[in-house]
Amino acid sequence: MLDPRMESLLMICDKNSFTKAAEALSLTQPAISHHIRGLETEMGVRLFYRSRSELKLTAEGEIVERYARRIKGMYEKLNRALADAQRQMTSLRVGITHTAESSLIAEVLAKYSTSNTGIRLTIITDTIKNLYEQLDQYELDLAIVEGKPPEGDMNGLLLDTDYLVCVVCNESPLAKKSMVTLTDIRKEKMILRLPGSGTQNLFVSHLESIGMSINEFDVVLEVDNIATIKDLIRKNMGISILAHSACLDELRKGKLTALPIENLSMVRQINILYHKDFPHPEILQAITRLYRDAARLYTAS
Repeated sequence: MLDPRMESLLMICDKNSFTKAAEALSLTQPAISHHIRGLETEMGVRLFYRSRSELKLTAEGEIVERYARRIKGMYEKLNRALADAQRQMTSLRVGITHTAESSLIAEVLAKYSTSNTGIRLTIITDTIKNLYEQLDQYELDLAIVEGKPPEGDMNGLLLDTDYLVCVVCNESPLAKKSMVTLTDIRKEKMILRLPGSGTQNLFVSHLESIGMSINEFDVVLEVDNIATIKDLIRKNMGISILAHSACLDELRKGKLTALPIENLSMVRQINILYHKDFPHPEILQAITRLYRDAARLYTAS
């Protein structure tokens, strides 16, 4: 069982309030305060800066919070592992990005889970930043993300190489081209992923590398959901910059057109991230094989 004092600390961080944390945990505020004082005394550090208008973790408090979340994640993982052992099954929590949700990855994970008795996968979709945090805190067993894996206690297994393309409606005059230029794109209304997404970050960083800014483009809409962006493009509401892997099905069926951008090669890796103590390397190998087989079939068709 997680130390109740740690539970109080994490709830305060989540609610940004001692009072709200006490209500959420069905405790009194003095009890919550007693928990925090106990932690501060035991660890010899101050955890919070408190004033009438602000509640903020100290630098030491941020360290304690990070490890408390890891401990909580490990405890929950322990409970899942014990339950799995009793049911003679393996359950894994896999995090994927919104781009991966629209690519082959979700399909491959579903195929693996349904074709292997005793395997149950839970798929969580989130931003790359949040997936990194959830994996670090042992809330996830695996994370499939675009870009290079971060340095630290995680291993990375290269799944594929992806690249960004300009995606347009088939009726767009641009669809007749074999390649578009940035000048072409600047004349169009653009529908992009949200700021902070891996896709927009990669596009923006490449623009900046050649002395350009995203502000030079006519961005009329920013959307988190890739399926929504593709639907709007099909209706000729604008063009977008998306991962090629996120458009495979539409391209195969001839519903959209994807074009390379002259002098802008936006290539990135797709990696499976996992902790060094991940106990099922055979699952990683099987998922990798399934993905590459599926990718070959899509390419061939």
